[in-house]
Amino acid sequence: MKFQAQRETLLKPVQAVMGVVERRQTMPILSNVLLTASGGELRVTGTDLEVELVSGIALDAGQDGEVTVPGRKLLDILKALPDDAVIQVSQEKERLIIRSGKSRFTLSTLPATEFPIIEDINAQKHFEMPQATFKTLLDRTAFSMAQQDVRYYLNGLLLELRGETLRAVATDGHRLALYDVEAATGDSRLQVIVPRKGVLELQRLLGDGDNSVAVEIGSNHIRVEIDRLRFTSKLIDGRFPEYERVIPQGADKELVADRQLLKEALARTAILSNEKYRGIRLTLAPGALSLQAHNPEQEEAEEELELDYTGGELEIGFNVTYLMDALGAVHGESVKLGLSDSNSSCLIEEPGNPSAQYVVMPMRL
Repeated sequence: MKFQAQRETLLKPVQAVMGVVERRQTMPILSNVLLTASGGELRVTGTDLEVELVSGIALDAGQDGEVTVPGRKLLDILKALPDDAVIQVSQEKERLIIRSGKSRFTLSTLPATEFPIIEDINAQKHFEMPQATFKTLLDRTAFSMAQQDVRYYLNGLLLELRGETLRAVATDGHRLALYDVEAATGDSRLQVIVPRKGVLELQRLLGDGDNSVAVEIGSNHIRVEIDRLRFTSKLIDGRFPEYERVIPQGADKELVADRQLLKEALARTAILSNEKYRGIRLTLAPGALSLQAHNPEQEEAEEELELDYTGGELEIGFNVTYLMDALGAVHGESVKLGLSDSNSSCLIEEPGNPSAQYVVMPMRL
């Protein structure tokens, strides 16, 4: 292998794949990135066996070949070189030599044949959608995913193909986030669960542009092509809960509030909530909402908001973090809360936008 590239050109693909390359690995080769020069292109691959990232750049000339080198060291070298540096890379026996100006670095290598790569994912479904739309879908639901739950299928995000709609659902058992976007997925119905790490990595990689991303779904993997970057993740093998059963229907108490004012009031009240349980009490009365929090140190916080509400009185407790996360995901000036009684979940929606739904279970205070 032998090639030459501008420092900035080479830095981009290495940075792009480093999100899945970890320093401390049980398998040393997983700390490496795979460099493959072939047909006028250099591909950089990183993996942790769950998520794989491949990024490519065009090469003017050079010798084909493939080798793996320590990813973090390669990235640090490229970052440390001057912005306008020209870099020559060559493989000499079991070493990779990087030269730029009067700088010279020799890196150890491991055979490319030992590097685990995902070739064909046996895609059953292909579709394209705008990059910004896919990012919005993830951003407005991913915060409700579980972390290290024994119910492993909750440690990820459900993607559900519903005809011309792509739905994302995430729940940790205490709250739920659901969001729908239009997508030309055909008339098929399909459910897959993308693991938490894959979702977080996709959020990092996706931009706000209008250019399309290509999505492929196989029996065990999902693959997303973003410009010159290819993301592949294993899917969680499990059955997602019947989430539609936990979405409250027919709430008899509905209130509409200014989203920002409510969020700020919750944030102020939360300061003196119990640090472990984060409980906050909401008291509803016609035209007003009262917020109260207290902690083991006998400290208390109270807020009162005037709002559009004409229903009966109600007192109910919630985890304030869950409420604030949901309000943060709602876009628009106002927010609608649907409630029934002190033992029933709260449904948070955007007035006039049925595509977003957020459910928060009550807690005893």
